[in-house]
Amino acid sequence: MPRMSALNADLHCHSILSDGTLTPEELAARAKANGVQLWALTDHDETGGQQRALAAAQQQKLPYLTGVEISVTFADETVHVVGLGFDPEDEALTQGLAGICGGRGPRAREMGEQLAAIGIAGAYEGALKYAGNPRLISRTHFARFLVETGVCRDTSEVFARYLTEGKPGFVPHRWARLSEAVRWITGAGGLAVIAHPARYKFTQIEEYALMTEFKALGGQGLEVVTGSHHPHEVRKYAEAAAEFGLAASRGSDFHSPQENHIDLGALPPLPAGLTPVWELLQERVR
Repeated sequence: MPRMSALNADLHCHSILSDGTLTPEELAARAKANGVQLWALTDHDETGGQQRALAAAQQQKLPYLTGVEISVTFADETVHVVGLGFDPEDEALTQGLAGICGGRGPRAREMGEQLAAIGIAGAYEGALKYAGNPRLISRTHFARFLVETGVCRDTSEVFARYLTEGKPGFVPHRWARLSEAVRWITGAGGLAVIAHPARYKFTQIEEYALMTEFKALGGQGLEVVTGSHHPHEVRKYAEAAAEFGLAASRGSDFHSPQENHIDLGALPPLPAGLTPVWELLQERVR
């Protein structure tokens, strides 16, 4: 694979196996049609779609990297760590992810109870209809239900009014530790990437601590170009990648044609002068 920051790689998206609305097969076809040259499916805390994604990518003649997005608690904030190019059958990884998923069901029921207490009945059951994998029921599924029933105009409004900290439907969950997520990914032969860093509400000191600890644990990548990053944030995290010696990743974080502003493969290229993560993963591309 050529060393070029302009490669149309999309290494962050979600299927119905977590909180996306398309199947792995539909995503592979969409990625190919949109000119993606290297693709990864990165469902939340779940690798069950990897074989389907790989088979679909191969059918499309689309180079593929295995992927996952692991939920981590760091400084009382939920941080996401993307794993790329790992063995999806690795025992430590699969057991670790199973432990994370075990807490999602009780959390979702509590969210439903809290929403019922303010007059929104049936939210848990309604969210469950949207969860292709009930083990991975999430806030996004609740948001889709509240849009469907006319409580809110769109999912962004749902999160703002009901599903973020301090709002009536928010229930915290203790995810994996940063050290665990990086160890699971690297132990399975993969590369760990901090996803969409601009989304976290960290102080400058906390963000520096995250990058420093991540690098010390064996993390190697930082998502510089992603669907939620504005141009000034791309510049900021390009500088952070260079400062911390991290390879740069690129991914739309695509979930749904109806909900995402950025489609698969529609991102700008990585800034020049950075090492793309795919350059470190050439032997893992399938």
